[in-house]
Amino acid sequence: MELGIFETVFGRPTLAETLDAVAAAGFTTIQWDYATAGIGSMPAAIPPSLPDDIRRATDERGITIAAVGGTYNMIHPDPDTRAAGLASLRAIAATAATLGTDIITLSTGTRDAENMWRRHPDNDTPEAWADLIEALTQALAIADEFEVVLAFEPEPANVAKNAQKARELLDQMAHSRLRICFDAANIAASDLSRDPGAVIDEAFALLGEEIVIAHGKDITKEGTFCPAGTGIVPWPHVVRGFAEVDYTGPLILHSLGEGDIATARAAMEA
Repeated sequence: MELGIFETVFGRPTLAETLDAVAAAGFTTIQWDYATAGIGSMPAAIPPSLPDDIRRATDERGITIAAVGGTYNMIHPDPDTRAAGLASLRAIAATAATLGTDIITLSTGTRDAENMWRRHPDNDTPEAWADLIEALTQALAIADEFEVVLAFEPEPANVAKNAQKARELLDQMAHSRLRICFDAANIAASDLSRDPGAVIDEAFALLGEEIVIAHGKDITKEGTFCPAGTGIVPWPHVVRGFAEVDYTGPLILHSLGEGDIATARAAMEA
């Protein structure tokens, strides 16, 4: 596995400066976020020349884009908000090949209208599930059109709140372009009452063959996300788990500052 990072961790004023910082930190793989180009993470439209500019800038520095973010609230209570998110997903998908990737990351959404990272009791209703199926059906039509893979994260705040719900969703959709973004901290957060290694092992058993991208952050025992290597995720155990399911793709660090990179690297390499 190669350790990568969200380029947003560096947050420089320009694309060139941000990518220079990525390279200076020793990374050659990133997950791209269009916010770095100053148009927001989920832009309504992307200037036609921008993807070529991004690709040229990454190539010049020996950086590859492993995935691009396409996360929006797929079950937002307002249908117009959902439609806007889908339109942005289409705009992003249309640029993926130019960026050099075929992976777009997603989350499965929440009924919370203000914060898509906050759980809502209606997430567990049949109506929320039905809306998610409809949203994914539309998103997968876009994936087919642009020949990309949609990789969603199981996470407690969203409808696919754990590995079991993620497996159910994969089985119901039965689509080769719907796969998994595996975030061990999100998996551990789905059941903080148990040993995190055991919860993560169950997720590997259910989802291991579907993983196409992995994220690296951590979580405290109280349930607060934190930089990798500073929480309860047993990273050596997780890295072995990736090997056991034959996942050899990148592990993308996020939810950390530049000063946390050395600690995160050490955790992954222990």
